[in-house]
Amino acid sequence: MDYPHVEERNDNYYIQGSRVSLESIITLWREGHSPEEIRDAFPTLDLVEVYAAITYYLDHQVEMDMLFKEHEIEYQAQRAAAEAADPERYARLRQRFAEARKRLQASPQSSIR
Repeated sequence: MDYPHVEERNDNYYIQGSRVSLESIITLWREGHSPEEIRDAFPTLDLVEVYAAITYYLDHQVEMDMLFKEHEIEYQAQRAAAEAADPERYARLRQRFAEARKRLQASPQSSIR
C-alpha cells in the first residue's frame, strides 16, 4: 500500500512536506482527539493528511509503537542527564511550576485551559 502523505526523514516519520511528526499526531489521537481536532492543532495540515497518518500508524502499529518507545527512552535518558548536569535549575523550574499551578487553581477562570 502506498502512503503519499507520510515520509521517513532522519529516522523519524513526518507528514510529507511538513515538520509535523507522525508521532505527534498519533499521541493526540491516542488521547482521544478526533482527526478534526488534530487538524485544528496543526493548521498547516489538511484533514486527509491527518487521516493518512492514522491509517499509516494502524497499518504499521507494531513497528511504530517500537519506534515511539525508543524515542521515549531516548528522551528520558536525555532529560535525566540534563537534570543531573544542573539539578539546581530543575529544582527552580519545579518550584516555579508549582507556584504557577497554585495561581491557576486560585484563579476564578481556573476551569479554562
